[in-house]
Amino acid sequence: MITMDDIIREGHPTLRKVAEEVPFPISEETKQLGKEMMEFLVNSQDPEIAEKYDLRAGVGLAAPQLDISKRILAVHIPSLDPEESDEPVLSTIMVNPKILSHSVQTACLADGEGCLSVDREVPGYVPRASRITISYYDLDGNKHKERLRNYPAIVVQHEMDHLNGVMFYDHINEENPFELDENTSLLS
Repeated sequence: MITMDDIIREGHPTLRKVAEEVPFPISEETKQLGKEMMEFLVNSQDPEIAEKYDLRAGVGLAAPQLDISKRILAVHIPSLDPEESDEPVLSTIMVNPKILSHSVQTACLADGEGCLSVDREVPGYVPRASRITISYYDLDGNKHKERLRNYPAIVVQHEMDHLNGVMFYDHINEENPFELDENTSLLS
């Protein structure tokens, strides 16, 4: 089981490397890694399990955060309205994801972004494309193409940045961390 002790923190060189493509067929070891990453996210969102194992809640995790320089990430965004549906907004493991296209319009989270590899608050807006079209492979090697918008798009872009050695705070305007241009909408 992955715990916070397995997650490397900012300053570790692996977080600044471009991760390697996952070769096909996908190895059993890589499949297991993907499943464990998803299990961590689900566990981190369960109050009892999170407290028992001292897990910080996360909606995304990339292999480089585990000091494994492979292009694989897991995303588990729970239902935004549990009374309406228990179904997660997005719950998937992506192997070799690629952004095929993105909107000119950008969006950012009103509260800023956080990261399991960053143990401090970093104030500022992180502008990202508000809509993206991505392709990726699942653990069985099947290719998928999806359109994402707003929060799920932001989460996936955050995780894909980890595959390219980019940290979320690299996107924050150093001069004016809370500056927004007319193309950027604020998501609460």
